[in-house]
Amino acid sequence: METDRCVVLATERYGSSESWKYCAGDAVLERRRDEREGESRGNIIVRSFKSVFLPQGYPESVSEDYVHYQFWDTVQAFCSSLSGTLATQASLKGVGVGNQEATVAAATVTWLLRDGTGMLGRILFAWQKGSKLDSEAKKWRLFADVLNDIAMFMEISAPYFPACFTLIVCTAGVFKSLVGVAGGATRAALTVHQARRDNMADISAKDGSQETLVNLAGLLISLILIPLVTDNPILTLSLFFFFTILHLFANYKAVRAVVMDTFNEARLSIVLQQYLRDKQILCPLEANQREPVLLEFRKTMPIKLGVRLQEVVQSPAELNLALKENNLPYLLGVRNGCVHVCLRPEASVHDEIRAMCQAVWLSSVLSPLTSRDHPKQKSNWEMVHESHKLMDTIFNPFLTGVEAAGWDIKRTLLDWDEWRVEWKTKSN
Repeated sequence: METDRCVVLATERYGSSESWKYCAGDAVLERRRDEREGESRGNIIVRSFKSVFLPQGYPESVSEDYVHYQFWDTVQAFCSSLSGTLATQASLKGVGVGNQEATVAAATVTWLLRDGTGMLGRILFAWQKGSKLDSEAKKWRLFADVLNDIAMFMEISAPYFPACFTLIVCTAGVFKSLVGVAGGATRAALTVHQARRDNMADISAKDGSQETLVNLAGLLISLILIPLVTDNPILTLSLFFFFTILHLFANYKAVRAVVMDTFNEARLSIVLQQYLRDKQILCPLEANQREPVLLEFRKTMPIKLGVRLQEVVQSPAELNLALKENNLPYLLGVRNGCVHVCLRPEASVHDEIRAMCQAVWLSSVLSPLTSRDHPKQKSNWEMVHESHKLMDTIFNPFLTGVEAAGWDIKRTLLDWDEWRVEWKTKSN
């Protein structure tokens, strides 16, 4: 009994997982586990699993949505692995594996054409859409997985259309190259969001370990499936559609689980419109639940940020109109059915948020649906001036409110282009 009673000199804890205490012994410090924590075999296994597959410092070192997202991401990766096995088998069959009449040269040419078109598609897609992948990470993440399923379906179907086999697999190769760019880039953006201690590398490495484990499990299941589906197209397609439906559902749940606390255009628009209606500030969870995650056709007037001056004004008179009632480091204008915003080099993040708020308000007021319900009586420049007055009234309390609600206003995910403009103001 006396050995259980000791004078505790110090305690230590590894993150939030286990704690120890140091007791005064006979001229030595005795290190003991906290009695409140049992040393069972189950606890040892759980701790070992966490150290191998979860980032160091979990759960404090990651965002609150980490587990929810990773669970559904694991489910979708498992389904994708099994679907990929079915698609690979079909591709190999299509290029002649198992067919004595097929030549090595023909199979090699088909494979090279598929890889070559995929490489070109990767470069073009990164050039055209690379800057969009940060601001719309959820949409492009889901888009990548839908496109991946389409590509695998094309690969499975290709052997049944031998005359068009090369065209089909090349098209599928292009789609998969787009998936590689969009999926990899958006995963990086989500990793930045999940990292709470600037531990992006650790999170990315552990995500790779989780994916490897899932792929290994998928490989073992695939070894059972392959003999069953060989020369059985009905079972192949049935299993593929089952895995695809589960894959898409898991992906939708995964992106819905992400709660980002930085503003992109969609989240800022949702929060601002709610504030204009009833002065209520939505927290990040509420706004993320309302954020659309599917690529859709715009119902409001599009917004272009960081444009050249000539896209806002095209004459000295229009420049004076843009500067009217405006002493801020940005200019707004409406031209060709689009709201344009140009920035001065010294514009701050708060200026960017304010400019975006004005642009969102103008976009909603001047959109075709709104204009149809409320016939426009004011010119575009009068609406721009009205937006300045509105922001003078509401922006400061709005900014204070969103910060109090938990939004990060030190940075944004708004899709600004790189043009910056210096213009003469009335003061100089």
